Amino acid sequence: MNTHLGRAAVVVAASAMTVSLTACGSGEDADGRPGGSVKDDAIKVGLLLPEDQTARYENFDKPLIEKEIAKLTRGRGKVVYANARQDANAQNTQVDAMIAAKVNALIIDAVDSKAIAGAVKRAKDAGIPVIAYDRLAEGPIDAYTSFDNEDVGRVQGKALLDALGDKAGAGQIVMMNGSVTDPNAKQFKSGAHSVLDGKVNVGKEYDTVEWKPENAGANMTAALAALGKGRIAGIYSANDGMAGGIIAALKAAGVSPLPPVTGQDAELAGVQRIVAGEQYMTVYKSYAPEAAAAAEMAYALAKGQKIDGLINQIVDSPTTKRVPSVLVPGVAVTRNNVKSTVVDDGIFTIAAICTDRIKAACEEIGLR
Repeated sequence: MNTHLGRAAVVVAASAMTVSLTACGSGEDADGRPGGSVKDDAIKVGLLLPEDQTARYENFDKPLIEKEIAKLTRGRGKVVYANARQDANAQNTQVDAMIAAKVNALIIDAVDSKAIAGAVKRAKDAGIPVIAYDRLAEGPIDAYTSFDNEDVGRVQGKALLDALGDKAGAGQIVMMNGSVTDPNAKQFKSGAHSVLDGKVNVGKEYDTVEWKPENAGANMTAALAALGKGRIAGIYSANDGMAGGIIAALKAAGVSPLPPVTGQDAELAGVQRIVAGEQYMTVYKSYAPEAAAAAEMAYALAKGQKIDGLINQIVDSPTTKRVPSVLVPGVAVTRNNVKSTVVDDGIFTIAAICTDRIKAACEEIGLR
């Protein structure tokens, strides 16, 4: 993907969310009842995020959504928050708590997209509109926002091919996909395969339980034992957390030089590994437009308003057809464009990235 085009598309997606909303509900009551019945802006939006191991959820998604709801409601709205800590049963219970609290809209990033379906239906039956956030939850959801996940996989696959160059057909690669409980993981994998198939030899491929870095590290150790450490040309890793576990396993096995390893999420640790030359790339996903889309759709649906002017896609889930959606593109980040992406966009400062351990590497690429 062309970086400048990708960033421009993010801006377009963000600006699309500024269009005016058109009321379609009666909006007669102001007593806090759920489901598009709030007359003023004193709405309650439930926010359920899936885990706290990936830095993005607590550091970016939650505060961005809270800020956007505050802006839309002129400080009168409230976000009621819970994190499931990778426990699908706990998240189902959290949905019931949100129903009991009479939230007016519910944003859910599902731990398990299938397991959440019953809870989504309970919320819907209680008159609470549900927005699937980042992962396409099953059940009768009203809207969805995420990144263009197949495109993310294509960006990762293309970057790995670029890194391998004319060595793409030599040696073997290991594919470290995400968790089977996350529908995004399937899309990342599909996108990556669409680029890599026929151009590389996939020696081992894993679906990593719960996306955990330690599980990715264990899978990598098994792949090294099966394939031999001198025969692995590159590693497709679906995100930065797993890339960290993979690189730790490679180092522990004495692999040098490290083969190119992909990633996603532009986590600080991942960006630092890229600067240090340990990880080849990550996919930077600007969380602001995704969070803004979720907040604007939640606000509109809570007040009984249409969301037609906010969406840029229609998608189907396994249980619900034609879900109004906002999909945001991602951007490949390598050593060549750290500054023009995550630094210039204000995600990380140079001081935060360039610790003493990698200061010399920062100097090499002009981060000073």
